[in-house]
Amino acid sequence: MIKNLILVFVLAFVTAGVHSQSVLGKWKTVDDKTGITKSVVEIYEQDGKVYGKVVEILNKDRQDAVCDQCEGADKNKKILGLTIIRGLEKDGDEYNGGHILDPENGKLYKCYIELEAPNKLKVRGYIGFSLLGRSQFWYRVK
Repeated sequence: MIKNLILVFVLAFVTAGVHSQSVLGKWKTVDDKTGITKSVVEIYEQDGKVYGKVVEILNKDRQDAVCDQCEGADKNKKILGLTIIRGLEKDGDEYNGGHILDPENGKLYKCYIELEAPNKLKVRGYIGFSLLGRSQFWYRVK
């Protein structure tokens, strides 16, 4: 009985610790297809919404890459410095209601992000319903 009670308190403490962490900060992006770390994105808050911009490109050959497939104001912008996460709002334990730009194909997807652990961020881009999309896991830069 006491072991079960201790287990409940430990799980509650660990869960509260993850949810009290912030998504703000710098995150290493990891390609979900190749497993290669590609960039560092800084997630920040502005006017009550969350955004993320590329602050470092890890592949030296891609340092000057542009978003040539992007549309509108992002067309031919350098990927370094490009805001790729746009307008997310806190909704319980996740942030949603905004979009994420894939600079590889220039497409804009609906997006949500949530902490899986204090230093692990789940980033999901999707079309229509969140079931129709893909997820990446990003890792906090220490």
